[in-house]
Amino acid sequence: MRRKIPSSTALTAFEAAARHGSFARAAEELSLTEGAISRQIGRLESFLGVPLFERVGNRVRLLPNGQRYAAQVRESLDRLDRDSQYLMGQPDNAASLDIAVTPTFAMRWLIPRLPAFSRAHPNITVHLSERTEPFVLAGSGFDAAVHFEHPAWAGMRTYPLLQEVLVPVCHPALIKGAEARVLLDQLPRLHRRQSPDAWQRYAKDSGITLTNPAVGARYDLHAMLIEAALAGLGVALVPRLYVETELEQGRLVAPWPQGEAVSKTFCLVLPEPMGLTPRPVKTFSRWLLEEAGKPWAEDIACDKSPRLHE
Repeated sequence: MRRKIPSSTALTAFEAAARHGSFARAAEELSLTEGAISRQIGRLESFLGVPLFERVGNRVRLLPNGQRYAAQVRESLDRLDRDSQYLMGQPDNAASLDIAVTPTFAMRWLIPRLPAFSRAHPNITVHLSERTEPFVLAGSGFDAAVHFEHPAWAGMRTYPLLQEVLVPVCHPALIKGAEARVLLDQLPRLHRRQSPDAWQRYAKDSGITLTNPAVGARYDLHAMLIEAALAGLGVALVPRLYVETELEQGRLVAPWPQGEAVSKTFCLVLPEPMGLTPRPVKTFSRWLLEEAGKPWAEDIACDKSPRLHE
């Protein structure tokens, strides 16, 4: 079946004009005339049978259909550009993987372990991209995702990796000469913006009384909370797996109990059973499971494990 796809020239002209909100600025970016941009967009509108811009005198305004289409075209062009760049820079007999991952997990757990993977598999290049919310993996351009277990992954294959168990941590200077359990209610508490009730749930789980548990500075990422705790700004409720090194070095202390009830499970997400994935994806997946300390990694690699979710 012949695909109904507009010309790449028309799509490039449209994406630039939509991004700039101006035919003239798009023409300047693409080293074309403003008339050429206008003609390309006119051909695209004729091809689609839908107006994309409203033209008022010398000004243009993107219509709602154009706004939606521009976002889709931009994503497609970006993916083509990325894939082309990868192939251009890829040596013979090499492979590359695109992995979607939550940012702090990438920075604090995955990236420090990737040198070992690269030494064991020098022909596989791993590209990481930030994704903070679940998405449809099939057709996204990603080979796999490392994310939290979530109902949105229904229809995909998820393999549990690690528990994100939260624990309060702070700079050791903040608790010198005082009883830690009492101090937790007196010290400034730091919050992750996406989990505004985490301290309330931690207090209930641990049995520690906290006055006004919602009070305190808020940060977007756990990585920011960790840096704030290292700077002595207060007590941060963060995943223990992110701060093991700082705790071992004594740069942070955790004299309070872990919040077992305020935990999530990280998982590996694949669009299909691991046994059906390309060899580079399978190699990375098995390595990741082994790094997470899963004794049943071999069984999961063959899709035999009872821990497999669909």
